[in-house]
This record gives sequence, C-alpha cells and structure tokens, in this order.
Amino acid sequence: MNVNQHTPMASPYGQPQPGYGQPAFAPLDTGYPPPYAPYNGPVSTYQTGEQPPQGYSSFTTFPSKAVPANPISELSCPLDLGHGRAPPTSGPPAPQAYNQYGGRHQSDVQNGPPPMTQAPARPVVSQSYNQERVNLSGPPSSYPQHYGSPPAMSHVTSQMSGMQINSGLPNTAGPGYAPPHSSKPPVSNSFSAAPPATYTQALPPALSAPTQAPPTASQQYYGGPPPSSQPPFNSSLPPTSQQPFTSPAPPPPSNQPSFAPPPSYSGPPPAQAPSPSMSQPQQSFHPTQPAFSSAPPGSFPPRAPPPTSSQYPPPPTSTPSGQYPGPLPPQQQPPFSSGPFPPRPQMPPTSMCQSNHLPPEPQGPLGPPGPLQQMPPPQHVMPGGYAPQQNGAFGQVRGPQPGFAGPYPAQPNYGAMGPAPGPAPSTQKRLDPDAIPSPIQVIEDDKAKSTEPFSTGVRGQAPPLVTTDFHVKDQGNASPRFIRCTAYNIPCTADMAKQSQVPLAAVIKPLATLPADETPPYLVDHGEGGPIRCNRCKAYMCPYMQFIEGGRRFQCGFCSCVTEVPPHYFQHLDHTGKRVDFYDRPELSLGSYEFLATVDYCKNNKIPQPPAFIFLIDVSYNAVKSGMVGIVCQELKALLDRMPRENPDLDSTVRVGFVTYNKVLHFYNVKSSLAQPQMLVVSDVSEMFVPLLDGFLVNVGESRQVIESLLDHIPEMFANTRETETVFGPVIQAGLEALKAADCAGKLFVFHTSLPIAEAPGKLKNREDKKLIGTDKEKSLFQPQVSFYNTLAKECVAQGCCVDLFLFPNQYVDVATLAVVPVSTGGSVYKYTYFQAQSDQERFLNDLRRDVQKPIGFDAVMRVRTSTGIRATDFFGSFFMSNTTDVELAGLDCDKAVTVEFKHDDKLSEETGALVQCAVLYTSCGGQRRLRVHNMAVNCCSQLSDLYRNCETDTIINFLSKYAFRGILNNPTKAVRDTLVNQCAQILACYRKNCASPSSAGQLILPECMKLLPVYLNCVLKSDVLLPAADVSLDDRAYLRQLISGMDVSETHVFFYPRLLPLMKLESGSLPVAVRASEERLSKGGVYLLETGLHLFLWVGANAQQELLLNIFGTSSFGQIDTTMTSLPVLDNPFSQRLRDMIDSFRAQRSRYMKLMLVKQEDRSELIFRHFLMEDKNASGGASYVDFLCHMHKEIRQLLS
Repeated sequence: MNVNQHTPMASPYGQPQPGYGQPAFAPLDTGYPPPYAPYNGPVSTYQTGEQPPQGYSSFTTFPSKAVPANPISELSCPLDLGHGRAPPTSGPPAPQAYNQYGGRHQSDVQNGPPPMTQAPARPVVSQSYNQERVNLSGPPSSYPQHYGSPPAMSHVTSQMSGMQINSGLPNTAGPGYAPPHSSKPPVSNSFSAAPPATYTQALPPALSAPTQAPPTASQQYYGGPPPSSQPPFNSSLPPTSQQPFTSPAPPPPSNQPSFAPPPSYSGPPPAQAPSPSMSQPQQSFHPTQPAFSSAPPGSFPPRAPPPTSSQYPPPPTSTPSGQYPGPLPPQQQPPFSSGPFPPRPQMPPTSMCQSNHLPPEPQGPLGPPGPLQQMPPPQHVMPGGYAPQQNGAFGQVRGPQPGFAGPYPAQPNYGAMGPAPGPAPSTQKRLDPDAIPSPIQVIEDDKAKSTEPFSTGVRGQAPPLVTTDFHVKDQGNASPRFIRCTAYNIPCTADMAKQSQVPLAAVIKPLATLPADETPPYLVDHGEGGPIRCNRCKAYMCPYMQFIEGGRRFQCGFCSCVTEVPPHYFQHLDHTGKRVDFYDRPELSLGSYEFLATVDYCKNNKIPQPPAFIFLIDVSYNAVKSGMVGIVCQELKALLDRMPRENPDLDSTVRVGFVTYNKVLHFYNVKSSLAQPQMLVVSDVSEMFVPLLDGFLVNVGESRQVIESLLDHIPEMFANTRETETVFGPVIQAGLEALKAADCAGKLFVFHTSLPIAEAPGKLKNREDKKLIGTDKEKSLFQPQVSFYNTLAKECVAQGCCVDLFLFPNQYVDVATLAVVPVSTGGSVYKYTYFQAQSDQERFLNDLRRDVQKPIGFDAVMRVRTSTGIRATDFFGSFFMSNTTDVELAGLDCDKAVTVEFKHDDKLSEETGALVQCAVLYTSCGGQRRLRVHNMAVNCCSQLSDLYRNCETDTIINFLSKYAFRGILNNPTKAVRDTLVNQCAQILACYRKNCASPSSAGQLILPECMKLLPVYLNCVLKSDVLLPAADVSLDDRAYLRQLISGMDVSETHVFFYPRLLPLMKLESGSLPVAVRASEERLSKGGVYLLETGLHLFLWVGANAQQELLLNIFGTSSFGQIDTTMTSLPVLDNPFSQRLRDMIDSFRAQRSRYMKLMLVKQEDRSELIFRHFLMEDKNASGGASYVDFLCHMHKEIRQLLS
C-alpha cells in the first residue's frame, strides 16, 4: 500500500478527496422525501443529515449480474426471510429496509420506517457496478409502486434478521453479537473520555506545518520499489516534489508544503497534497453524548401530525457533485423538540470512515405526504431501542461529521431509536457489525474459559486459540505449540471428508521455542542400539505402542505389526498392562521428546562436524552508499560472542568465514597466526572455487583480533567504490564450496542490494511488467526466471547449506527468483526497501541478531507417519523434497512451520482414532545428531456434526492461505480466489444442510467453531498477494508469498487479522481489550496500537486528550508530534513505561522485528494504516466483512438450492 497511490490524503475529513476509491453504499431505496431529509431523529449511531457517498462498487471481486438501477429490485431477495414469513395479505412485497449488497457499511444501524414513496432512480455517478458485479438480491421486482399500501411490518423482516451464528436452534441473542434488548448503554471496559469542547475544524496539521522536503528514499511498509515505468500520479494530480517523477502539471504554489513520507514507508517519493477547496467553509461541529429514550420500555408515544414544510429546512437544491452542503443557517434550523417524533422516512446509512469522501445524492422535491400517498407501515422497535454503538469500546457515540454538519448544531445524537406506534410487538434486527460474529468476542470468550492448564492427555481435544495465553501439560500428545490440526475429529470415510470439504491438515513447528515455565522435550539416549522402532513402518517408540506378552513384545499403533522388545529395553507390566517404568520414560508417557541418534543416522555413517556460518557482504556502490556495509561490519563484531550454542556456559563451536563481493568475489584469510587479514580475489565467477582452505573457516575465540581488524577495514576499503553491478549465483556457490571443503553443514548470511545483472551464472534481467497483472500470464512473474537457482538449491540441500538472504533493494530485484535458494534450503528472506541507516538500522540489526542467535538444526530430514486409513499427501513450507515422503531442510530453525495435508486411503474407526507421528532428524548447533519426535492422536467420527464441533478456524486459514499462495504459481489469481470462496461456501453449506436445525433459507447459520471463517477468509482474499493495491510491487508480493509459506498459526492469524488495541487506559499486568479492525471503531479522541506481525502502527486521533499525548510523546500538542520517530521517547511516567513494555513484549513474540510507524489522523500515512483495517472495504477492491458475509450467504443458498 504505497503512499504514492493516486490518493493524496491531505484534505481534512469532510472534504472531497480526489481519486480515492471509497466504498459507496447504495442508499436504501436511493431516496427519501426531502422535507424530512436533514432530520434524522434520535437514531442509534446514525449521523444527522448525512448523505450517502456514491460511486464505488460495493463488491468488485466476485462475478455476477449487474445491479439494476431500480431501487426496489435491489431489495427484492432478502437474506433473511425470518421465522414467520408469510405471503403478504394484500399488495406487493414491501421494499426491504436493508440494501442487500453494498447497501450499508460496517456498524451502521439504520432505523426508521421504509420510504414513503418510490424514490428517483439512482444517478449515473453511483452506477459503478460493472457487468461482473454481484447482485445478491435476485431479479428485479416487476410491480409498480402504486399498488396499495405495503403489508404490515410483521410480514416483512429485514435482511438477516434471524441471522443464526450457532449450531442449534436460532436464538435471538447469540454471545456477543445480538444487539442488547435494553435501553442501557453497553457495559464495556471502556474509557469514556469527557466530551471535548466544541471546536472549529481548521486545516489539517500537515497544511500548516513548515515545508519539509521528502527524503531521497523513503521506506515502504513492505518495501516495494516504485514502478520505474510510470509516474505514481495521474497528471491531473499535483506533481511530486522530486525530479524523477515529474508530471506535466504546473509546480505547486509555494504555500503548499511537501509531505515527508513516514520513515517506515518505502515507496517512491511522496507527492504533495492538494490544498482543500477554498470554497469550503471551516465547519464547526459538536461532540455528541449518548442519550436514551425516556419512554418506558414498551410504551410508544402517539404519532405526531405530519410536519409542515416550514418546520424543516428545504433540501439543498443544487449541490455540485464535488461539494457538500455546509451547516444550515440558524434561522432554518428547527428547534429541538422533546415531544413525540414525526414519522421518519428511511435514511441512507453513512459511516464515519466513508461520510467524507463522496458527493451526496441529489434529491427530488417531494412534498409532505398527503392522505392519498402511501404512509410507511408502522416500524416496531425493541423497548428503548438499540444501545448506542460506541466507537469501539471507547469515546462518545459518533456525532455529525465535518462536511455533514447536522441541522441542529447543539442537538445530542440520541442513542435510542425513535419510538413509533404499532400493533404487534415484533422485534426487528438489521445486519450491523455488532450483530455478526466478532473476532474480538470469540478471542475474549476463549481467554475467559481457558483458565486451567491445557492437558494433552485427552484424545481429540481442541486446544485454546493461538491468541490465548495458556500453559500446556504434556500427557501423551504433542503440545499445540508444536502441532495444531484443522480438525480434532476427522471423518471416518473419504466420502464424508469430500462432502464436508473441511481440509484435513496439521501445522507442525518441530523446533518451536516454549515459554520459560514449560519443560523443553527430554533427550533420551538408548545407547548404541539407538531408538526402538516398529519393524514394519519404522515408527518410533511412543505412547501409542501396546505392550503384550508380559512386556516381551509391542504392537505398533500405526500399522499393528508386532515387534520384539530388545532385551535391554524389557520391563514388566503392571496390572493395567502398562510398563512399570511408564512414567520414567518420556517416549512412553509424553507427546514430544528427542532421541540421541547413533552413527547409523548420520550422513556417510560418520559423526558430523560442528556447523559453520559464512557472511557474504555486497560491497557494490548501492550497498556502501546506503550505509549497509558499515552497519553490518560493526554489528558482526558484537555478534561473534552470540553464536548459537547448546550449553550457554560453554563457547560456541560454530566456525565463521567472510566474503565480500560485487562483480568479483573477495575471500579473506583470518587465520589466528596472521597479524593482518589477507584478501584473495576470484574474478572468474563462471567457475567458482574457494582459493584457500586453511584460514577461511576459523574458530571465533582463536581469531578474534584478526576478524575484528578485517571488519574495521572492509568499509574503508570499499568506501570509494564505483562498481554498481553485482553477481548472486556465484556468491552462493562460493559458500557452498567452502562448506564442502570443510565437510560440514552450515548457514550463509547473504547481504545483497540489487538485481544481479553482471555476466555470471544466475544472471537476471528486469522482467517486472505491470501490464501482466490480472492476466493469465501473471503467474509467470511468481516463477523463477531461470532454472539455475533450482539446481543450486538442490546442491545446497544435499550439503546441508542453508541460505538466509537480507535484501536492501532500491528497485526491482526479482525476489521470486532470488528467494528460490533460501526457501528451498529452509532459510529466510528479509527485505528492507529503500534502506536508510537512520530509520531502518534498528529493524535490520534486531532481525540480524535474532537470525544469528536463534536455535537451529542443520541437515534435517522430516517424515510424517500416520496410522492406517490416512496418509500425508501434500506439504507446504520452506523446504526441498526429492521424493514424496521426506521433507529435506538444509536448515530448520525455531520459527519455521511445515503444513501437512492428509487424505484418506481407507476407512477409519471411531474406536482407534487416527495417529500422526512427526520425526525430524537433524544436527544440533553443537554437532550432535538428534531425532525429535512429536505424536498426535485425534478422534474419528461418522457424524458430520462431530466434525464441525471440533475444528480450528485459525489452522484452516493457515492451510487455505498457503494452498492459495502456492496456487498462484500455476493459476490466474482470480481463479485462486474463486476456488477459496467456493470451498468456504461448500464447508458452510454442508453444515447448513446436514447439521443445522431446520429454519428459513434467509438465515445464515454458521457452526460455532467456524463462525469466523468468512471474516478470516475475506482477509486472505484481500491480502496483497491475491488482491494487490496498484502500488504493491511484484517483489512485495513474491516476498509475502514465500514469507507466509513458513508461518505458523499464530503468525498467520495476526498477519491476516491484525490486532487493534485502544491505549486510552493502560493497566499494569493486563493488555487492553482489542477492538475490531475497522475504521468505525476508531475514536477521534483516542490513540490506538495496530499490530500486523510485520509492523506496528501507533494511530493518534486528532482530538486525543492532551494528557494522553503528554504521557506518550512529551508534548500536549497534536501538531507537534513528530511522525518520523520510529521509537517512543523514554518518559518518566507509568503510562509511557507501560506502553513501551507492551511494544517490547509484542516484538518479542514475533519472528520479525516490527518497526513502529506513527500515524496521525488525517495525515497521508493514514492510507497505509487503513490498509490493515481488514473489516472495511479497501482501495484495491476488497469487500468489507458485512458485504462478504452477504456474498457468502448468497453462495451458500445457491449451493443448497
């Protein structure tokens, strides 16, 4: 999400912003009688007098029919037909109160009766649906509007009014999402700030700030280079302030300051923001406070007579499409009446994040209703109405937006719905974000119930969610930190699995680090005989082996073969058939443990040498100029003491070597007997060899002085280099040859800056072509450019040579090709686009330190064995496979996860369940050959309801995302997206058909443990890999694709659905409760921390309290906050200390260092921040959560019909 998208973000809220594709909401019935237009009455979370924005297709990613302009037809196919839906007794069906697709946005609760007359057709500007857009509403209705009055509301229910989110009978209030049926405000741990004083909206801080020139290179949030072929802006937009990206437009006036992009942002130099329209008045608006209907529950005041037109201000007759009507003159504003309210026509919803970008609907002049005109059917409300929707859990109920100032400047925004008379007391709900499954609610509920330690002794028990902090007791199954399954009840037959479409997979993280209070796997030494195994299937001794004949034999739990027990391993059985030493042997009583491997398990049957680390540093012009070379050399001196070791009290046995390169390679002899290091240059890169054996790989303790002298000299030697070309293939070949010569495994740390265009093996050309994006040829851009690196990767794996690549690109470097060797060898890729020493040094150094120090195994082979009936068929991750069963990893570290898919090859039995054993053979960093074994037993079921009762959505999403991201190598992106949607719809349709209680087709019924599947799947569909924004580079997408392939469940969870925490109150010892990732949840008076797993954003609201700002930044002025800071100032107050501790703890949980990016409301950088608010529509066409849920419901209904 590059700041330099065609989206200048400088205009303040409430002013039209050119070029920003905002989600539009098809207005409810597209119109309303203008005399009532500005008055909205006391409506929950509804702004006074707001107009609906237009012009954005509500769902641009799923094919279907165009949405017709007829406003009634959009509502003719309700998503919820309700329980008691009967055909209307007279007249045609009434228009539904909720526009099915794109008719409303997150968190808009729209109340009030339906419209009184047919509204004018939608103007052309809102017809941005093209022929492939979805109409969830069915065929247009054919009846004219003048047939008699619509049926009573008891016959018409809203779109998803009975939306059931559980597996039982529909209940009216599911946990956490049905709106409360009371007039009390929602009880939450909210920090309710005092309402700020009325203020006048001035120009945003950026426009009054001193001019600041953009840095020559700015940092992007993923790090994609700017497109070199086209300017980042249309020529109609203001030109950028830098020469390389000029456009024909005249230079900006001198009073327009340039925007410096945030330092963590990496795209092309930013453009200047347009100044707001001079004709816009500065608009004052007022804070609102929740107020509630004072009518007693169940009582409805009588209807007031229809107001005369003098009572209400006239509608704006000619509002230009690019402007908004300002506040009305005082004389036109009616006095606020505390008596009964007049009937209110249906109003189009708006939302805080959308109300300020697009023009209002034109309105036709309609008079007040006469006796012959249709009156709206009575609208029934719950007693007291909905509790007001708060901005997340904090702040006041949302008030009028600037640019949509309400007609009553002093009017509080009432939280309760306007009461209306009515005969039968039937309640009615609408699809608002608080009535659909909330990820936050599910996460908090899981935390509340997971108070006891999780014991793994119960077969088929689903563990707590990855977001819950829990303690594990290993009692025979592997900890969920090592293995998580998509389902803990798997179908007995292949037919049943095919019918449900639930993927059967496990995410395995063999060397995962455990919390300090959990015991790492025990190391078991069986002596020269080695581990005890089944004779037939070679499974290792584990808790599933059954000892028989008094303990002299055991029957394998995987293949049922009977094997003799070796004499040295014999032990008697007790009266229950258990061995007497059951609790003394980890392999009999625990789910995870390690065996010491014998020489038979070693390569070439000889004990391995300790591994080596080789540092290969690019010293071309770009690398030296950016400061990278100096930073690396300085840091390596400190890292020499932090090499990985098994015993923290002993010195590391890892040897080190150093190479620098540009077009040629320089090897260094750092033998301890030398006074100065010696440099040997290899210029023939076509036939790479290592020019020295003795003195290249050395022990750190012995050669420290020579190494430090070398690291001091390297930056000086190449300080004045003019060489810009680099090689890459020969660099890896050099490291590989060095490890071969030393006969050991090891790891290469390559620090590289540019596309390798110098003549050498592995030479690449620039193939980035924006025209291929979205076409069938797009898949070729994710495949390696040449086959050279696939062959090289195979050689590296055979030697146990793992490659970690640190990239510092300023333009396209073809990550898809350069990452082949790191990904195939179990290594990692780190990317720092537009690297700047000042702002990116902290992130790079923390990544490098962690990468050098983390626990790692070399020359690893992993095999997954299963009991009869299922088998492992597919594997996803960073590894190499030369056959169908062995996963080979030159290096396996504590962060790498492998996802394994299972398929049936026979029937399973409910009695025995299914068993999985993952065994990893590896060389430890001390040179010891070991076997790590993880065991997992799951239940089998013959009923689909049992399968759906015991699934884990987070693991399913991990599997589906890796499956999809691999799929784009061979399929068009759109086909991959459609496949995902189809599979999700089949999973949910199967549940609806076979497990749910019978109910109306209009209800969406989700299994309890899968109710978040739609929202999380939508996050995957909107990811930059599958649906890139215009400025996300090909390198960014290739980088993310390989990164996610090795992620575990906790990492994919926060990556796809980021964590948004309000920081208004920080109590020691506990984190604030997160709010949902939507702009609706942000309060202008608040400060929020957003964590994505790769980035941290600190969002500061424009009205944030001075005390809060003082505690965090040391300044009470919003305008004085420095957005270029990447770390918070150290202040002597408890709040500052707590916040910094919280950020440190988040960083410690993640495998990549998350750089902090400061985002001020209404600032340019807010565009990047918004990209991660996953419940909202996004600029590249991704659907909002509400829209996607409607789409999923339509897909499910199609499958069922």
